[in-house]
Amino acid sequence: MTGAKHILVIDDEENLRHMLSLMLARQGYQAQTAADGAEGLRCLREKVYDFILCDIRMPEMDGKTFLVKALEDHAKAPIIMMSAYGTVDIAVECMKMGAYDFISKPFKKDEIVMVLKKAEERERLKAENSQMREVMAGRNIFSGIISRNSIMTEIFGQIRKIADLKTTVLILGESGTGKELVASAIHRNGNRAKRPFVAVNCGAIPENLLESVLFGHVRGAFTDAANDQAGLFEEADGGTLFLDEIGEMPLSLQVKLLRVLQEEEIRRVGAGSSRKINVRVVSATSRDLEADVRSGRFREDLYFRLNVFFIQLPPLRERAEDIPLLAEFFLSKNASAMERPPIRIAPEAMRCLMAYDWPGNIRELENVIERGMILCEGDVIDGECLPVSLREGLGGKQLIFKDENLSIKKAEDAIERDLIRKALAKTAGNRTQAAKILEISHRSLLYKLKEYGIE
Repeated sequence: MTGAKHILVIDDEENLRHMLSLMLARQGYQAQTAADGAEGLRCLREKVYDFILCDIRMPEMDGKTFLVKALEDHAKAPIIMMSAYGTVDIAVECMKMGAYDFISKPFKKDEIVMVLKKAEERERLKAENSQMREVMAGRNIFSGIISRNSIMTEIFGQIRKIADLKTTVLILGESGTGKELVASAIHRNGNRAKRPFVAVNCGAIPENLLESVLFGHVRGAFTDAANDQAGLFEEADGGTLFLDEIGEMPLSLQVKLLRVLQEEEIRRVGAGSSRKINVRVVSATSRDLEADVRSGRFREDLYFRLNVFFIQLPPLRERAEDIPLLAEFFLSKNASAMERPPIRIAPEAMRCLMAYDWPGNIRELENVIERGMILCEGDVIDGECLPVSLREGLGGKQLIFKDENLSIKKAEDAIERDLIRKALAKTAGNRTQAAKILEISHRSLLYKLKEYGIE
């Protein structure tokens, strides 16, 4: 134990107070005693304690009353209740009221020590988490979004301004830039925060099912519709509905969505009447919706309805100052999930991360960090733990050609591999669309994905 912990013992039995004081002293604690809850409160106002042991049945002021008043006075020390009349009901009641734990009398020395050690460990973890939050706060974290980039800071300000409004918001940005995080931040910072936040990827649901998923259906509306089913608009009533990849929504459904936004009511598939809803709609896309409007792929009236306020997220390559912050965050997050000790990134590996173009943006960075943690042998991610594409600097900030490697074939392969990855990132993994952008057949793209080992 680094420094004696101070404990307040509150009990009306003098012999028990004396016994606990001696026992705790032998374990390295410093104990002070009080004969009832009122005296205990006076002690709390004069001194800060690490832990409190408090009997439940006492004259003057009992333990439950002390517990309530101590918490009202913002006592931070874990309060452990004691009683010779211990029942499960009493223990549950005390813990619901805010007690850390409950011990039944008579108890053994080991029981007290074990509960105190457990409380110490919890307080240590709380302190570490608090320090982590302070560190992250110093690094500009806003509603789960980590950035010190000036453009992102402006976006944080925009989110604060529009959070309480019902205005529709369109979030634009490449795949992996954190569009859903921004949508969630808009919801969490507004007056709808206590209501549902419902997210749906419009490109991930088959066209014939999307209408039912969004608006619901009644029994018998179609084959397999055995029961009435509410849609996501109804689930989000009072809250926010996030329509991700709105650019993938089929034209046949776009006109129905426009009507919902205009009338603020939905009609379940197969229903004869409509239902009023109160939903804020936030949408996002990695597509160029203006180009889609010009080509007739996306309705102009729906585009303007969705685009009352738009937020353009910068790609990670334009937020280079955020790469070390994000990398450290993913290191900490994955270390906790993998139950591993802290891991750091070697300087040469960080240089690779900073030089890379990140076509997959933040999502790709997270995958690279997780992969590096799996491959690294010790507590350091070095260059050998990173994908070859990062080590060779295929992102465009370093030359892919090296003096010792003048092979045209290898250079062509490197360029081709990079273009494929960028096309997949631009289309959110849609291979058919990526093949069109690359101006190759779908079959050729599948062959090249296998050849280059691209998932």
